[in-house]
Amino acid sequence: MEPTHVLFIGGRSGVGKSSVAAEASLQLAALDVRHAVIEGDNLDQAYPEPWRGGVDLAGQNLAAMWSNYRAAGYARLIFTNTVSVLHVPTLSAALGGEVRALSFLLTATDETAASRLAGREIGSGRDAHIQRSADAARRLDHTADGSVTRFVTDGRTVKDLAADIVTASSWADTR
Repeated sequence: MEPTHVLFIGGRSGVGKSSVAAEASLQLAALDVRHAVIEGDNLDQAYPEPWRGGVDLAGQNLAAMWSNYRAAGYARLIFTNTVSVLHVPTLSAALGGEVRALSFLLTATDETAASRLAGREIGSGRDAHIQRSADAARRLDHTADGSVTRFVTDGRTVKDLAADIVTASSWADTR
């Protein structure tokens, strides 16, 4: 069986993970590269948070979803999650089999992220969400190792960022 090829895209809230993944997917589709996209931040969205109780619901859901994609013939995955770049071994294990992973950390200044989040977070949790984003940025910046490729998103277009990731993946070369 062909190995699973996965692009882990991480970064603080408001950095553009979902937008960049969607654009990378469009660019890969234009190149006729078969792939799937999974938004990892939604795999364990529940209250109380399952992970606080030691339940790896995100890993279990990822394993179940990827099993279905593999059965349908997919071998390439774009996976977004805030801290995915810090958990590549665990996430790769959930995918099962041989996994060839590339990790990308999208970054943005506090001002850029706060501005983006203020435009989409209109509920009572907006300020707390902006603070969690800043906290996550510091954690990611200090914890992500040298295997993670970093891209600054401030002042860059989603199209250009996605093109950089598609190029780095070399997926278009292995169709």
